[in-house]
Parts: sequence; C-alpha cells; structure tokens
Amino acid sequence: MKVKTKSKKVNKAWLNDHVNDPYVKLAQKEGYRARAAYKLKEIDEALHLIRPGHLVVDLGSAPGAWSQYVRRRLSPGGAAVGQLNGAIIALDLLPMEPIEGVTFLQGDFHEEAVAQRLVEAMAGRKADAVVSDMAPNLSGIESADAARIAHLVELALDFSMAHLKPEGALVVKLFHGSGYSQLVKLFKERFRVVKPLKPKASRDKSSETFLVGIGPKPPAIARTE
Repeated sequence: MKVKTKSKKVNKAWLNDHVNDPYVKLAQKEGYRARAAYKLKEIDEALHLIRPGHLVVDLGSAPGAWSQYVRRRLSPGGAAVGQLNGAIIALDLLPMEPIEGVTFLQGDFHEEAVAQRLVEAMAGRKADAVVSDMAPNLSGIESADAARIAHLVELALDFSMAHLKPEGALVVKLFHGSGYSQLVKLFKERFRVVKPLKPKASRDKSSETFLVGIGPKPPAIARTE
C-alpha cells in the first residue's frame, strides 16, 4: 500500500489509523472489499432504498464494496453468493474483480458510448436505485476540484432523471465546500425528497458527505421550479 505524502510521519499515522479503523476490521471480518460498504449500509438502513427485486446501478463501483452490499440486500438470505432476487449493473473506469450476480462494465462514464453500453445492459428496464461513489482525483485546488466533483454529480443526476423509476432514488458522494450548496439546490429542483447524510463510517476528518434524492420530478416540474 503506497500513500503519497510529503511526510513519512503523516504516512505512518494514516496507515496506523487505517489498520486500527473499526470499519476496516469489520470489512475484513464480513468479507467486504472496502470499508465503504458500511457507508451505503447506513444510508440504506436509514432510508430503505434497496429491496429484493430491485434493479440497482452502481457507478464508480471499484473495488466493489457497494456492489457487494447491494448483492447481499438482493439475496433472500443476505448471502454473498447464491440466489439473487434482482439485478445489479456496476460500472467503473478501473477494473473490478467479479462479484457473483453483478454485471460489470469497464469504461469512462464521461464518454457517451460507455453510458450507452450501460443503458443497453439495463435492457429497457428502469432502475430502482442509482448509487454513485464516483470521485475525481483531487488536485488540492479548491475551485478546480469543486468543478470536477460537480460534473460527476451532474452526470449521475442526468442519467438518473432519464433512467430511474418514479419512486427511485439516487445516492451520490460529494464534499462540503465550494459548490456544495448549488448541488443541494439542484437536487431539490429535481427530486421530491432530498436528504444530505454523513454516515458514521465516513471519517471524521473528511469533508465527504452523501446526498440522496428520492422520487425524480417529471421534467416539466423540474424545469419550472
């Protein structure tokens, strides 16, 4: 594991925190590929977004922890393998090790051809939930990073408005700071219910938070509000 920092002390402190993180230990114990699974788990348990029978689209899926959680939610017995009541389509720019029952597409969601492959994989169905853990490589320049984050959120939002069921939900990751309030406003224009959440599994020092939109508004209503 390589972490690029200017200070070896900072590197060592981060590694120590990571190794002793209770969610890291829990992920290892329960077979999740990353502690991020517990962020989606907390959001889902609070809002009941994912149920057996659902079609769920996982954007920015690698290494696969969110897809693993969804897969267990769609399993009649909550199992990591075996019978699956529902469908999961995952997409990421990076490769992802296979997960039983998950259809994985590798590609850049910015590219229209990749987005079209995702739509084709849905085979004419609407999604019950779109979950996005997509995040750009941060440069440290706040204005540039805010623009990159906003662009990814808007891509997920546009996709969801076109492909979510009327009662469906979108979960996106974003960060407090420049552009945050504008994204919340945009969600409120597009969804009937909007919930900002910071799961306990998100690190205290992180500005990371999640925004949930439930029930996309019809286009005419979204345009006039």
